[in-house]
This record gives sequence, structure tokens and C-alpha cells, in this order.
Amino acid sequence: MDKVYASAAEALKGVVADGQTIAVGGFGLCGIPEALIAALRDSGVQNLTCVSNNAGVDDFGLGQLLATRQIKKMIASYVGENKEFARQYLAGELELEFTPQGTLAEKLRAGGAGIPAFFTRTGVGTVVADGKELREFDGDTYVMERSIVPDVSLIKAHRADRSGNLQFRKTARNFNPNVAMAGKITIVEVEEIVELGAIDPDQVHLPGIYAHRIVLNTNPEKRIEQRTVRNAQGA
Repeated sequence: MDKVYASAAEALKGVVADGQTIAVGGFGLCGIPEALIAALRDSGVQNLTCVSNNAGVDDFGLGQLLATRQIKKMIASYVGENKEFARQYLAGELELEFTPQGTLAEKLRAGGAGIPAFFTRTGVGTVVADGKELREFDGDTYVMERSIVPDVSLIKAHRADRSGNLQFRKTARNFNPNVAMAGKITIVEVEEIVELGAIDPDQVHLPGIYAHRIVLNTNPEKRIEQRTVRNAQGA
């Protein structure tokens, strides 16, 4: 089955809608699906709950959706680097479900594995555990966390074949596999598309069963949050 679409907009067409929960891969700005996020912004869908490790920066990544007020709630682990996020949250205009990073990764992994909930010690005794079930195992207290199954997952991979078998590159293999597995529908942005059979089965990082639509973006910006440089020695 050929899962390749002509553009990011075409890949989102008929899939995204108002009020959905949408999970987005990436860590900071590393490994984010830049073209898909921009297409989601341009689609005009509203009242989204976005699940991601972070909320981008003011003018890039999920920060673009905050600027257009398309996100009503963020489920995230880190919300720095984004003044508009802070402004909306402090003004009561944006909901935030702050989630420890490892817990967020496990919520997505569990969602993809069909596990509805799990227990963890992380967050016990803090606001993270407020209103959640607590249970004791072997003398320690654990908090129950519900898994996440997004309506749509948007992820970034380095390479795909036309059936959606994926390879990730270096640190871009962060939240992307878990986000891909969790989504009811997963749309993948890649830098290279190859024919079926071109990827050695032993080198497939995520099988095509988790990828429903693919879009090619050969020249992503790959912006970083803060560029720190030093003069070469002797220069």
C-alpha cells in the first residue's frame, strides 16, 4: 500500500478536526514535524488538546499554534522558551496538564500497547498526584496514570518506504516512536522516501503498521532553541 501524500496539507485533509487530541513528536525543536505543524496551523482547526514534550518557541513548532490560539490545552513536560505560552497560561486562557517527562513517554507507549493505565512512583506527594488513585506496592506508594491515545499523531522520521516502514536519525528518535504508536491515525513527515524493500528489515526502527500517511519534506529548517558558539582556538 502506497501511503505517500503530495503535501502536508493533503496528508491532514479529512483527518484533523476541531476539538481533537493531537500528539506531536520531537524534543525541544529536535525531530519535530515542521511541515505538518505548519499545515495544521493553516488548516484552521480549533480547540485542540496538544500532547508533546514541550510547546515549541514563540514563532516555531507548536508556538505557531499558540500564536493563532488553536490550542486550548497542553499536555507537556517542559514549557520554557515560549513567552506566549506563559502569557496565555497566566491569563487563564490556556489549560496545562504538566506531566513528568518519563511519565509522558510511558503514557504514550502504554497507549500504543493497549494498556489503559499504569502505576508509577513519579509525582507521589506532589501536585502531579492530586486527584489520582494512589496504591501501595511493597511498602511504596504509587500513583495511577492513564495512558494517552491521541486522535491524531504527527511525527518526524528520517526515511520511510512507501508502506511506512520508518528509520529515525540520531536524537530525532526521541518521543517520535511512542507518539507514532499511540495515535489512532499517525501522519509521518520524512526527508527521504524509498521504494519498498530498500530498507533492510533489521534496520526498520518502526514498522509501517503504525504509519497511515506519509509526506515528504526534503529541506526542513531544523531550527534549534539557542545557538551557542565559541571562537576557534587561536582565531
